[in-house]
Amino acid sequence: MKTKIFGLIVLLAATATAIAANETSEVTMPAEGSVSVEEGLEAWSRVYEVASHPRCSNCHTGESGIPMWSGPSYGKTRPHGMNISAGESRIGAEFVTCGTCHIKTDRGNTVPHAAPMVNMDWQLAPAEADWFGKSSREICEQLRDPERNGGRTWQELAEHLDHDLILHWAWNPGGGREPAPYSLLEHIDDVLAWGVAGMPCPQG
Repeated sequence: MKTKIFGLIVLLAATATAIAANETSEVTMPAEGSVSVEEGLEAWSRVYEVASHPRCSNCHTGESGIPMWSGPSYGKTRPHGMNISAGESRIGAEFVTCGTCHIKTDRGNTVPHAAPMVNMDWQLAPAEADWFGKSSREICEQLRDPERNGGRTWQELAEHLDHDLILHWAWNPGGGREPAPYSLLEHIDDVLAWGVAGMPCPQG
């Protein structure tokens, strides 16, 4: 696993400029036993801030395949407009594909209220990654359960965060949208700290 984490560090260092201007942070793998349970819970609280933020949670919905609209710019939480469903395919193949509006481009997002765009195919998170509206404890227990997190270890969860450009978009959404809190690199640091601490979950 050390090789995989090292590969993640190198990849992030190479792509940091694309993630955020003047980003100079580096991912540091905490030493085993170096993070207390209390510190792990503090790291988790920040992970939850990101996971529950509209930039992340709106597309983390369940088997209905219906993405959500929420956050300051929407006024109230509601299902994605235009009767959209991503279906079992998670890309809308059964109905209208996500790519009909969320076109694949590297032009960035500068127009307010326009459909977000990245240079890859837009899609919902897998149905088992449903956590929209769930509590900190519920999402924490879900992410540390291999049967509900894609069979991943905590190290693989951290690696997963750099697996596609949709995740990067959350921190640089453009169009006047509120970005996810912290930064991608800080978020990965927090996931690693939470993992080294034993993946503790809040009890409340």
